This record gives sequence, structure tokens and C-alpha cells, in this order.
Amino acid sequence: MDIPARSITAILGPNGSGKTTLLHLLLGLLPPTNGNILLAGKPHGQYSRRDLSQVVGLVPQDEPVAFDLDVLEFVLLGRAPYLHLLELPKESDRQVALQALAAIGLTALQHRPVPSLSGGERQLAIIARALAQEPLILLSDEPTSHLDLGNTRRILRVLRLLGNDGKTIVFTTHDPNLAAAIADYVVLLREGRLLAAGPAADVLTSEYLSATYGIEVEVIQLRGHPLVVTQQCFQT
Repeated sequence: MDIPARSITAILGPNGSGKTTLLHLLLGLLPPTNGNILLAGKPHGQYSRRDLSQVVGLVPQDEPVAFDLDVLEFVLLGRAPYLHLLELPKESDRQVALQALAAIGLTALQHRPVPSLSGGERQLAIIARALAQEPLILLSDEPTSHLDLGNTRRILRVLRLLGNDGKTIVFTTHDPNLAAAIADYVVLLREGRLLAAGPAADVLTSEYLSATYGIEVEVIQLRGHPLVVTQQCFQT
């Protein structure tokens, strides 16, 4: 499978299908048991850990904050791949962090302690930290899990804006309607196997989604957008 550059790709599948494992492979946290991974045309194994951190950034599903950092300090952690051991961030790093906060819309909260943020605000701060890393590829694991409808819409809007701005975004989800909302390209997984990969319009079909989730699924059009509706479970 290929993930196109400067687009938004959704890795879609039920729980336990291998979505997070695939992200960890792309991030270099796990080695492939066979085959190869190329990032920007270069074999994965040829990157040093430092170089790989400048190519790929991760927005985890959930992350506890151990220290009482304010938002700007937290976002500055994204500059670590560009600093030597024990080196403090420079003014140029601070400017990159401020630009990341502006892109996400969190400038007004830069001096707020991260633990005081709402769930949606904290998720945006994590995205801003990843942006401060200036990666070519931004990975996000279930970016809207545990968020209400308002914050889900806010996160999706930010990801869509980043995609429109030329970032390569790859995110996991088990919700096909979330994938349909913003993804240009979709990868379908089931039980560790790749079922389909391609443009969203070609992959988000009743046939493919029924095979992915093991239930009868219908894709209908609502106001010009696909809507995935579950019909009934297959009989066993």
C-alpha cells in the first residue's frame, strides 16, 4: 500500500484490526516482520532516531502530563529533535512553537497550565506540539476518542485545514463516518490484513465496509456526502 503525500489518510477498521500497530510501524516503534517501509522514498531503517523524529510526528490517543507545564512550554517539547542533549530551546524554536499554536488556534491559551485544559483543548495542544516538530508526516491515533461532538468537529476542522495546507496526515479510527468526513484516502484493515486502500470514494463502499466490520453496512448519500448506516449483524 502507498500513502499519498500532502493528503489526509484514514486507517479504518474494528477494534483489534491492527490500526495502532500500523502507526507504530510507520513511527519506527516496531520493526516489520517482513517487507519494507519507505518514508519519503527512503527505507525506514536508514533513518537515525533523530532524523526519523524530524520526518514523522505522533499525536497519541491520550497522554498524561506529568509536570505542570503551560501550553507554550508543552508545545516547545516538540522541538526536542532539533536540540542537543540538555540544550535549551532558542528564540527560533519559540517562534516555531508560537506559529504552531497560531495554526491550531490556541495562542490565547499559551500561558494556561496544560492540566487545566478541557479534553478538546488538550488534544489541540498535543497536535500543536507535533506541528512544532515540523514533521513531513503527522500521525494521529484515534484523534477524537473521548471527545464530545463540538470538540470532535473542532479537531476534524484543524486536521482538514492542515491537510489543505499541504501536510501529510494519517489517522486511525474505527468510525467510517469520521473517515468520510475528512479523508482523501482510506486504508481498511481487518484482523491484521489489508482489505483495501485507495481514494475514499472508491473504498468507502457498502461491500468493502461490510467485509471490514463483519456486519451488513449501507453507504448512502446525505446532502452530497457519504453516510454509513449499519443494517444488521451477519448471522453466525
